[in-house]
Amino acid sequence: MNKKTLVTSLLTIVLLTIGILQSGYKPWEEGMFPLSEIHKVDLKKAGLKISQNEIYNPKGTSLVDALVNVGGCTGSFISNQGLIITNHHCSFSAVQQASTPEHDYLTNGFVAETKEQEIQAKGLTCRITDSYEDVSDRVLGAVAQVTDPASRLKLINDAMKNIALEAEQKDPGIQAEVSEMFIGKSYVLFRYKTIQDVRLVYVPNRQIGEYGGETDNWVWPRHTGDFAFMRAYVAPDGSPAKYAKNNIPYTPKKFLKVNPKGTNEEDFVFILGYPGRTFRHRPAQFIEYQQQYVLPYTSNLYDFQNTTMENAGKKDKATEIKLATRIKRNANVMKNYRGKLQGLKGIDLISQKKTEDAALAKFINGNVDVKARYGSLMEDIDNLYKLINGDAKRDLWLTQIYNSTSLLGISRNINVFKTAMEAQPENQRAAFLTQNKSRLKQFLSAIYDAYDIDVDKKIFKKMLTDASEFSTDQYVSAVNKVIGKSTNKEQAIENFINNAFAKSKLTDTSYVFNTLISSPKTISAYSDEILSFEKDISTQIAQLKPEKDRRDGILNKLMGDYVNVKEKFLKKDFIPDANSTLRLTYGHVRGYWAADATYMHPYTTIKGILEKGTTGNPEFDYPAQIRKLWEAKDFGPFAKKDLNDVPVGLLYNMDTTGGNSGSPIMNAYGELIGVNFDRAYGATINDYAWNESYSRSIGVDIRYVLWVASKIDKANFLLEEMGVKI
Repeated sequence: MNKKTLVTSLLTIVLLTIGILQSGYKPWEEGMFPLSEIHKVDLKKAGLKISQNEIYNPKGTSLVDALVNVGGCTGSFISNQGLIITNHHCSFSAVQQASTPEHDYLTNGFVAETKEQEIQAKGLTCRITDSYEDVSDRVLGAVAQVTDPASRLKLINDAMKNIALEAEQKDPGIQAEVSEMFIGKSYVLFRYKTIQDVRLVYVPNRQIGEYGGETDNWVWPRHTGDFAFMRAYVAPDGSPAKYAKNNIPYTPKKFLKVNPKGTNEEDFVFILGYPGRTFRHRPAQFIEYQQQYVLPYTSNLYDFQNTTMENAGKKDKATEIKLATRIKRNANVMKNYRGKLQGLKGIDLISQKKTEDAALAKFINGNVDVKARYGSLMEDIDNLYKLINGDAKRDLWLTQIYNSTSLLGISRNINVFKTAMEAQPENQRAAFLTQNKSRLKQFLSAIYDAYDIDVDKKIFKKMLTDASEFSTDQYVSAVNKVIGKSTNKEQAIENFINNAFAKSKLTDTSYVFNTLISSPKTISAYSDEILSFEKDISTQIAQLKPEKDRRDGILNKLMGDYVNVKEKFLKKDFIPDANSTLRLTYGHVRGYWAADATYMHPYTTIKGILEKGTTGNPEFDYPAQIRKLWEAKDFGPFAKKDLNDVPVGLLYNMDTTGGNSGSPIMNAYGELIGVNFDRAYGATINDYAWNESYSRSIGVDIRYVLWVASKIDKANFLLEEMGVKI
């Protein structure tokens, strides 16, 4: 940065700060605001140039109507023909399923120049929020006189299901779901419309869409073109329908206007999206449980799994493609969890929480009325987590075992189906099989799609070896049975796995689909060691369930009380933790000081792609055309003048988490200027704590999206559909 630019930037910051102080406005505010809370936020003071009613209007059309939940991510409509923009990584599994060694869309990308060329995005649906309603009184009214923790939680869950079912019966065109906004405290009924036919329109090649790979994941500066285009289709009469050639593009109530001019530093921006889960209203013991058990165990396990799968992928291209989605998901979680661990230790959040909880306990004991109601709260929380921690290793192992070993997932589906079938009268079993066979086949196919026998055996061995080291009070009965009285645990496990896999016919998909599940007789007659092992696992899980339900019931009540009393103590209402329901967050395009003397500017450019490409890391390889265009300064109308380059990534101080992937970044006028896809490494702890000084989210600048689409992939027809002139 030259001297003139530096002075200008500093002056801007000073003037901004003075303006903020004079107005009394706090420019950054933690919170993923539910629709019900948006009216409490003064976005005009923050910089919004349109009416807040244009963001969410329960009595009319608004920007909220352009939002969709697609495959656990967020997307937004950007044309009246159902065109959706989201992240490359959100389309990854669908692209993988559409790919073959001959048509490797995962590596080479995909552009459908006509609607007829668009490819079915298998496994993806679009869910649109239609309306919401607070039903807390109805849910909690069902347990007003219930004191048993497990019974209380069951009645709450039953009430939530019944309210949703009632809503669906009143309006068969929607799907309903009651979401717990505050654990044990508040509940909201959401009505959704679901579009079942989603198709891939345009996905850039992997060197653009996944540029930087795991090296850059959760890192700033970032140069990833993490975007993809899909299209929503409905039946000719406009109703939701499964994939069919005669379906037509969906016409949304609202679609976002794309602004190809992008943003400048300190511009007001906001996001609408479906953030997954946050845990900011939890006590110190919860953070300790995460830091000591969940985060290290899961990240280390996924590291081992990925190393195993990456080695297997070297065998051939088909295996590499088959395992790609699982590797990507694991790697994302692994790095996120390690970032969280680093962040939790860096800010010593456990100590902070303990200090807060000590102050809360003092408040409880200092007020007669509060003490009468909540006097044992903090001690009860502590005692519960002692129980939870005591079983943590086994609980986490049981949580991961089926996802770790594909053949166990297959076995579970077959055992569950077999039990349900054999519960029918003998003369009705054939009809039961006919009625449910396609669904069973669908579940099994999804697992077999990412199955490799060598990977399965190695990961299975690790899981059994880990369980064999658990203390006697956390034993896994199925593993104990494998080891028996052997003095050599490792050899016993090795022998069991080799014999079980060699004899099992579950490794043969043709046998499973064409013989095993062909009749009730073949299903009932078949047995092997892996099926038996899975049955032992499921039996132990069933035995542990009553105590788990009891603990979950206690936790539900305690966390509701914890939030209630904390709100009394702090004399404020909290924003509910994220729970995959539609939220708003706002802020500004802004850099940050990552470390002493290290300022992170809020824009990256194509120049940075070329610079990283000289490091020799294959994850920084890029299409040769990018360099040719950059050297020719062929930026079209998408350059940022003060950078004399096309901006690739942008940084902002909004409050986001998982599920916000694909969320539209909008400017003060509600226009699309980018697509959210990540957070800086220090912001991985957003799930537990947010702070303006280090919480930064990352998006792909719309100017780079449009430049790549136009200059690299010649998809100008999409720009025309979006109303972007070039």
